[in-house]
Parts: sequence; structure tokens; C-alpha cells
Amino acid sequence: MGGWSYRSAGVDIDKGDALIDRIKPLIRNTRTALTVSELGGFSGLCQLPPNLQAPLLVSSTDGVGTKLKIAFLMDIHDTVGIDLVAMSVNDIITSGAKPLFFLDYLATSKLDVEQGYQIIKGVSEGCRLAGCALIGGETAEMPDFYAKGEYDLAGFAVGVVERSKLVDGTRIRAGDTAIGLPSSGLHANGYSLARKVLIEHAGLALDQHIDELGETLGTYLLKPTVIYVEAIEQALATDAVHGLCHITGGGLPGNLPRILPPGLGLEIDETCWDIPPIFQVISQRGNVSHKEMLRTFNMGIGFVVLAATEKLDSVLSALTATGVAPLVIGKVVSESRPRPVRFV
Repeated sequence: MGGWSYRSAGVDIDKGDALIDRIKPLIRNTRTALTVSELGGFSGLCQLPPNLQAPLLVSSTDGVGTKLKIAFLMDIHDTVGIDLVAMSVNDIITSGAKPLFFLDYLATSKLDVEQGYQIIKGVSEGCRLAGCALIGGETAEMPDFYAKGEYDLAGFAVGVVERSKLVDGTRIRAGDTAIGLPSSGLHANGYSLARKVLIEHAGLALDQHIDELGETLGTYLLKPTVIYVEAIEQALATDAVHGLCHITGGGLPGNLPRILPPGLGLEIDETCWDIPPIFQVISQRGNVSHKEMLRTFNMGIGFVVLAATEKLDSVLSALTATGVAPLVIGKVVSESRPRPVRFV
């Protein structure tokens, strides 16, 4: 018997090289005017935008969570990369920052070049939508660490904002208007509960057509997270934005307090938007209370803008021009109680 090799131990370097060769065109398509480095180095290089007087770097990291389980079961891998980018860049823009670049980390037990290509295809599309460059990443093949055909994803994004343009909530005032930007569905949060209710408890199949959804369950659950970069960039140009909030795990009641200064609260009117049917399906099939739904899912609102009411029309027009459908969902109020977000 011959001696052991890295390949016989379960790591195929040739497959890794083959994947890099396949994804090079995808990565080149995300290059921006600020991109310096080419794929293949030990690190990625990016310039800061010119003419910034006091630039602040803004960073965020995240993953896709158990939404990946749906991708595994359906063997569809070209959308979760969009989710990966969205979860980080949507956090970055809450500071008023513009995303500059993105790094991804893909870990799997045994590298499948086609599967890896589909994943990075989604990541590159997410970067294109966010206007940032995919300047590097890491693919780790770890034998016996993950189940066959499964993988994990993590991402890291960096953006920049002029210090004088930083959005940190200090401009929020009582009387400001809360504008909700619609989500595409669950985005990448709450999938552990959704899978438990819909698949394990209710026994629904991913290829089953659900009348309330108008399509199969799996197709709906794999809808990628909306990337709000362009919409927020246009809203910021009105100089009327006082606060920005990405609605992720914890929903509206868990995320909105993070941007509110002391002494202020939010009144949210749930009748101002139609809750997407997926949330009704989960609630009904799993007998999940409305309170639990609110603190787990985005309930149809993926991002919230707090804006000066006297300039509301200009903010709504700016948002609408980017293709989103903004909804006035509430207002900022004076609040002395410990729970600053109320649903009325």
C-alpha cells in the first residue's frame, strides 16, 4: 500500500484549484473602481473613496443560518449567497455607510466544484446588487466535519461613511415618521422555527404547492433577502433620514429599540401593511402566538427608516424611485417606559 496523501485523507487540493478557476469571472464582475487586488493573493486590497475628510470604516459579519437546510434538501445553492451578502451589507448601511468590499467563507466536508460554483455565483450576485467588490474568501474542505452534501457559509463586509454623515440615531426626534421597506419573506431569520412547524409538525413537503403562497413551499422559503443598499443610499441623499434599522432576528420589537435614544419610543401600526401569507401559514399550522411571531420574524418589514416628517414626501419619492414600495408604519413618540416599541 502506498503512503498517505492529503487527498486520501479527504482533502482534494485540485478541486479547490478548479473551483477558483471557475469563479474568477464571477469575482471579476464585482470589481469596482476602488478594487486594487486580483484573486489569488493572500489578502484583498481596496482603496477608500477619494475626497473623504474623516472616513469611518464600518464592518459587519454574519451567516445564513438554518436556511441552508432548505438549500440542502432542494439541492439549490445559487440564492443563499445573496442572503449571505445581504445580512452583512444591510447591517452596514444602518450607519449611513456605503459597502466597499465583501469576503466569504465556505466550509464543507468534501468539496463539490459545481455546488461551490453555484454558491459563489449567488455571493457575486449579492455583491453586484450591493455595489461592492468580492475581493477574497476562503474555501475549507474539512473531512468528516459536515454531513455529506452540506456546508456552512459566513461573510464579512466593510463599508465607509464620512463622519459628518454618520447615522447613529442622535438625530431621531419625537414626531419622526417610521417608514417600513417590505421584505421578500423570512429573509434569513427564524428558519429553525419555520422548519419545525412547516416540515416536522405540519408535514408539508418542500415541493408541495401551497395555495396561500401561490407556489411550492421550498421555492418560497428560498427567496433571497432583499438588499436595501440602493434604496437607502437614495433616501440618505434627502438629508431627512434620522435613523436606520435592519429587521433581523428578534423582529421589529427586538431590533427597533437598538437605534432609539433614551426617552424616545415607537408606535407601530400593524394595519399599515399586509403581512405576507407565509407568516400566517406558520402561525396557523404551528399555533404560534402573534407575540412569538413578532419577536421571531420580520413579518413583512425588512428594514425601517426613521425620517423627518416635514420631508416625508421627498424620502418616500426617493425610495420609490429605486423600485421599493415604502410604507408609513408608525411614528416616534416620547417614551419613559422600559419597552420603547408599542404596537397600536
